[in-house]
Amino acid sequence: MTIAWRNILRHKGKSIIIGVILFLGALLMTVGNGVISGMDRGIERNIVDGFMGDIVLVADKQKSDNVLLNFMGTSIEPITTYPKIKEILSSKDYIDRFLPVGKNLAFALSDEGSFTPGIAFIIGVNFEDYEKMFPNNIKTVEGRFLKKGEHGILVPTDARKELYDYVGLWLVPEGGKLVKESLHKDALEEYEDIITTSAVVLMGMNVDNSSTDVLFPVKGIIRYRSLNTIFGHFSLCDIESYRECMGYFSAFDRNVNIPDEQQSLLEMGSESIDDMFASDSMFVDNIKGPSITIESKKTEQKAGSEEGAYNMVFVRLKKGAIRKLSLLDLNRDLAEKAAGARAVTWNKASGVIGGLATIIKGALFLFVTFLFVVAVIIIINTLTMSAIERVPEIGMMRAIGAKKSFIAAMFYGETAVLSAVFGGAGIIVGIIIVNAIPFFNITTANDFLQLLYGGDVFRPVLRLIDIIVTVLQLAGVTVVAALYPVTVAKNITPLDAIARD
Repeated sequence: MTIAWRNILRHKGKSIIIGVILFLGALLMTVGNGVISGMDRGIERNIVDGFMGDIVLVADKQKSDNVLLNFMGTSIEPITTYPKIKEILSSKDYIDRFLPVGKNLAFALSDEGSFTPGIAFIIGVNFEDYEKMFPNNIKTVEGRFLKKGEHGILVPTDARKELYDYVGLWLVPEGGKLVKESLHKDALEEYEDIITTSAVVLMGMNVDNSSTDVLFPVKGIIRYRSLNTIFGHFSLCDIESYRECMGYFSAFDRNVNIPDEQQSLLEMGSESIDDMFASDSMFVDNIKGPSITIESKKTEQKAGSEEGAYNMVFVRLKKGAIRKLSLLDLNRDLAEKAAGARAVTWNKASGVIGGLATIIKGALFLFVTFLFVVAVIIIINTLTMSAIERVPEIGMMRAIGAKKSFIAAMFYGETAVLSAVFGGAGIIVGIIIVNAIPFFNITTANDFLQLLYGGDVFRPVLRLIDIIVTVLQLAGVTVVAALYPVTVAKNITPLDAIARD
């Protein structure tokens, strides 16, 4: 160690250069790892706390776990056993709260503007329950929220832009007017001719093609407080309008009386129906059967909305609950009690969104790796120049009996000391910076920056594992950067020293 310090001081010019590079490299690696961890935690926190909970229940017939952003056009299987599911969820002491929702794709139709149908993601929900499940998750840009028992839809700003691009209609809330400042570039160019409407016609997509066209009055234009670039695809509507749009039996349809013979007909598959019509048995006279009686939806004995169909149930766990164990316990009970549903984690249910953190983490990791490579190259050049300048010194040491291993140890020791002192200082300063940033409460409404932040507030965080990774990265830089210069130094002979003189 003494020899290393003496050599460092004797060649302090090169040592300072190497030290500064190690300091900056360690600092940037520390901050970079803090940003990666903060983004990872932020995305999870905002998705779990603000959009879909820790666990998502889907129908046991649902083939894919990716139920949130499925761009392949396949519909999500309905859940028709919510009362039984609710009983199970209510009995679990590790569950904080839960929310049943309908979620599927729908076509946006128009007899004005463009006749090309648009695509919309819609979430049907009891809005009061939604606000309790995810408080302060959305804010109105124009108009207002849905009132209790009110039919209508809340359209995010991004979804409005998408519908305009497809259908050619600009949505404004009921009683509202066109706000020029809200228009995006393409709409501004057509400002004089823009067609506005306060309602949108949606036709749901489901597995049996029994959906209907439903006129949704637009009550408000909204923006999600965090990660609006992701969540901004999803419009919120009341659950009953959603069920009607998707062709599900609504809560008010429980009094439908369908005779057994006609119920069997309704449950036939397409092949069975083809066989029936291909058979001579269909050509009989005077086919009679009991009629179907459907009571009015305006009946005074309305069923509660929980008796209708949903597609998912969002579940929030209590603080301290272990997600993996909770998932196993839930799936066991759901299977034992034939609840017609299964539980998956939020990152599986969110599909590409769940992998978004991994993608951005990978990009940031590549950036940190780039810093790693640059630091290595600079240190290699500096150490190699130092070894060449010290040819007489090293040659003399070899002449009096110094072995190659001693020369290598000397260079490794000098590099290790510089790495420990300057790199260690960089890590300490990086830790201070990462822990100080949250106090500045740096916020943004920019969608891209929200992805990088993991939310609307920049909160990098350093865990113990992140610090360990940074130390290992610094050690890797030190070892890799010293390999070639050490090889050069070991190959110096006394004759090289004489020739140099």
